[in-house]
Amino acid sequence: MTDERRLRRGTPESRAFTARVQVAMELTSRLNVLAFSDVDARASLLGELFGAPLDDTVTIYPPLYCDHGLGTTFGTQVFINQGCSWSDRGGITIGDRVLIGPMVTLTTTGHPVELTDRYDGITLRPIVIEDDVWIGAASTICPGVTIGRGSVVGAGTVVTQDVPPMSVVTGTGVVERRSLDR
Repeated sequence: MTDERRLRRGTPESRAFTARVQVAMELTSRLNVLAFSDVDARASLLGELFGAPLDDTVTIYPPLYCDHGLGTTFGTQVFINQGCSWSDRGGITIGDRVLIGPMVTLTTTGHPVELTDRYDGITLRPIVIEDDVWIGAASTICPGVTIGRGSVVGAGTVVTQDVPPMSVVTGTGVVERRSLDR
C-alpha cells in the first residue's frame, strides 16, 4: 500500500477537502435536476465539477454523484452511464474509449483499518482505468486498483485488486484477510 496517503482530520488540507465537497454536492445536485435535453448546461456544470471543459467525445449521463470532481481526468471517447457514484479525492484516471455502465461506484477513499486510527481521517489511493476498458453495471472499483487495458469488469463485480490487461473479471466473494487486534 505504498501509494496510500492519509488525509488527517483538522488539517488545512482536510478543511479544503470539506469545502470542496460542498461545492461538488451543489454542482451535482444542479446537474441531476436538469432536463436531459439541456446539453449546454450539463456540459457547463460538468466542466465546473471536473475543473475544465470535457472533451466533446466524453459523454456522461446524469444522475452523477461525485464528492470532489477535481481528482478525475478523462481520455477521449469515454461513455459513462447514469447513476454512477464517485469518490475521487484520491484521483481517478479514465483512459480512452472506456465504457462505464450504470450505477458503477469508483471510490478512492477509505478509512484506516486499525481501530485506533480509524477516526483520525481518511485514506486515499488512486484508481486507474486504462484504455478500452468496459465496466459493467453496478460494479464497485475500490481504492488503489488499476484496471488493465482492454479488460472487462462484469456487472456487479467488486474489484479490490489490480486487473491484468485483456482480462474478464466477475464476482463478489468475501475473503477474510487478517484478524484485527482486539
